[in-house]
Amino acid sequence: MSHKVFIDGQAGTTGLEIHRRLAMRDDLEMLHIDSAQRKSSTARRALINAADVVILCLPDDAARESVALVSDPDVKVLDASTAHRVHDDWVYGLPELAPGQREAIAAASRVSNPGCYAQGFILLVRPLIGAGLLSPAQPLSMHAISGYSGGGRQMIERYEARAQEQPTELWHARSYALDLSHKHLSEMREYARIDHTPIFSPTVGHYYRGMVVHVPIFASQLSAPATPASLTQVLAEHYSKEALVNVVAEPEALLEHGQLPPEGMNYTNGIELMVFGNEERMLLTARADNLGKGASGAAVQNLNLMLGIEELRGLLTAGE
Repeated sequence: MSHKVFIDGQAGTTGLEIHRRLAMRDDLEMLHIDSAQRKSSTARRALINAADVVILCLPDDAARESVALVSDPDVKVLDASTAHRVHDDWVYGLPELAPGQREAIAAASRVSNPGCYAQGFILLVRPLIGAGLLSPAQPLSMHAISGYSGGGRQMIERYEARAQEQPTELWHARSYALDLSHKHLSEMREYARIDHTPIFSPTVGHYYRGMVVHVPIFASQLSAPATPASLTQVLAEHYSKEALVNVVAEPEALLEHGQLPPEGMNYTNGIELMVFGNEERMLLTARADNLGKGASGAAVQNLNLMLGIEELRGLLTAGE
């Protein structure tokens, strides 16, 4: 028997990506709403309560409103917004977070899909905290770049219009969230298990998808002597059984003329972790497709767990 899935907010970037990944599967029945009724609470309520799992691809306030429409206690909700990522009653949808996390996701009726930037930060930092190499009290910072698809439909339209209207004057790299209040910060602090909200400086590039996250670390910040190779080993041992996390032993091999292309994991569902630098200064680095492991791929992974389906069904592993 197929499972019924309804995507509330299917017309958005993440919703379209998730639907594309699920539409061809024979173990799922996708429920659809007429475009004229997308804002009808009555129509949405009926579909929400007819589904086994509802995936919310909506702004935060709209996501909360959709949750309030659930009246059937058997309906499970997977929220791709930031509305419930640090909510006590919701399970954080990062299976690789810690032992027991994927079991918690599988048993949950409410799961919050993680943020794309946050995943890279958490997967890099939490193993070092757990190993006692990095103190939770240590202030941290993160710098990152993502393709403009991460900004949703309106940003996509602006960037695509710019490419058409002024192709010789593209917005190649633009920093944002300069008030240091990016919406992923709360989950980064919560699930990396650090005491201080990090300084996060994100940048959007004039390309569609793909992201790189950097967390700089001084050797003096660590509790024991370390090198890029030794930190890589810590990460490799921690994620040795994770199919979607690839710890790169020789990251220099990924460079093109000394540069790391942010699109290197595009159209995959995995994330690469690596460490650059020297014995004094190191750069913890993650690379992923912001629409893959960063958003829709992560949603499919969580959906599979919530429905008791093989976790990687419909996904490519990190090494493929």
